[in-house]
Amino acid sequence: MDLVQEQPVKGDILIEGEKIAAIGVNLDAEHADTIEGGGMLAMPGLINAHQHTPMSLLRGFSDDLKLMDWLERKMLPAEARMTPDDIYWGALLSMAEMIRSGTTAFADMYIHMDEIARAVQETGMRAALTRGLVFHEDDGGKRMTEALDLIRRWDGAAEGRITAMLGPHSPYLCPPEPLREVISLAEAEDIPVHIHLAETKEEVAIIRQKYGMTPTQYLYHYGLFEKCHVLLAHAVHLNRRDMGLLRGMRGGVSHNPVSNLKLGCGIAPVTEMRKAGITVGLGTDGAGSATTLDMFQEIRAAAWLQKADYGDPALLPAVEALRMATEGSAKLLNLEGKTGTLKVGAKADLILIDLGKPHLQPVHHAVSLLAYSAVGADVDTTIVNGRILMRNRRLLTIDEERLIHEAAGRAKRIVEGI
Repeated sequence: MDLVQEQPVKGDILIEGEKIAAIGVNLDAEHADTIEGGGMLAMPGLINAHQHTPMSLLRGFSDDLKLMDWLERKMLPAEARMTPDDIYWGALLSMAEMIRSGTTAFADMYIHMDEIARAVQETGMRAALTRGLVFHEDDGGKRMTEALDLIRRWDGAAEGRITAMLGPHSPYLCPPEPLREVISLAEAEDIPVHIHLAETKEEVAIIRQKYGMTPTQYLYHYGLFEKCHVLLAHAVHLNRRDMGLLRGMRGGVSHNPVSNLKLGCGIAPVTEMRKAGITVGLGTDGAGSATTLDMFQEIRAAAWLQKADYGDPALLPAVEALRMATEGSAKLLNLEGKTGTLKVGAKADLILIDLGKPHLQPVHHAVSLLAYSAVGADVDTTIVNGRILMRNRRLLTIDEERLIHEAAGRAKRIVEGI
């Protein structure tokens, strides 16, 4: 079995309980369940740093539209029809796809989060869950109550696989007073914050008109980056001053290149952010925009975009793109050192890639193959917290046949007539 580092080495991985107990050659583990890894390559499980899992039910429903048309004509009317049961099955569909394509952990922001947490508990995945908070109307504190209930009920649940965050949706849906409240609570209770930032030029214009600042300056003004661990989704439209304000922040940016490209949002300044010392991880966004949840697509898109944008093929090399999808994303989820790496003492969250395929041969540089050639369907085995969730391409914690039947029927009902 090969261990994916910059230079892979042959050896064994011993898992005891939920952690990696040893890495070496010819490890002796009496009575162990052994996975024969000949012809396979082991690497840390991929970590999807920004997701909206129930949107898998809306995959392919609203493609090739401008962002506001996509949102107002299609997404919002469809989401308004979704029941808590729909949320559960949509989340489960996303989790099945993620497990099948090598994702072991993800960050999610949506509504009816109890249903999503239940799906995480059942499937065996790892997740940082957030109840999305919008404050464009007075709801009597209902959303905030649900956000706090999620944290109290689920943070640390499912053998520690579930953590929770506070989720003010975005600067343009979070006026100053509720933003101050969220930041104050997050600081006092040491709760991480997950928020969208500067995804579109329209958002930048809205915040500039309302407050005379960029979205990044707006959040900085109220102390978000100084006081909290923050997961920023997108960060496409940042200027140099914005990046200076993010320097030294706890957390970082989830770069979601496929969704940003597909919606015509633009190319995030990943190279500039990394030069400024800002941690950048990778995410897919929801399947309603990205269509695919295959993180290998994101790795490839992230690397190629920076090379093309700067005209420099040496930018964002393969090993760094892979680190963004593993160690980088782990830091965003506030799980640095616990997952996203293959080392003794880390959580046993790992995947096996089947190299016995024409597009993965010959193996001159394994890391380059993973970044530029591998796809999610090359994942043979997925392990989270020491538990095997997929083996020989067969899901072990999800009834796939029933899931596909449920998802098809629910999706048809939700979008009918829209």
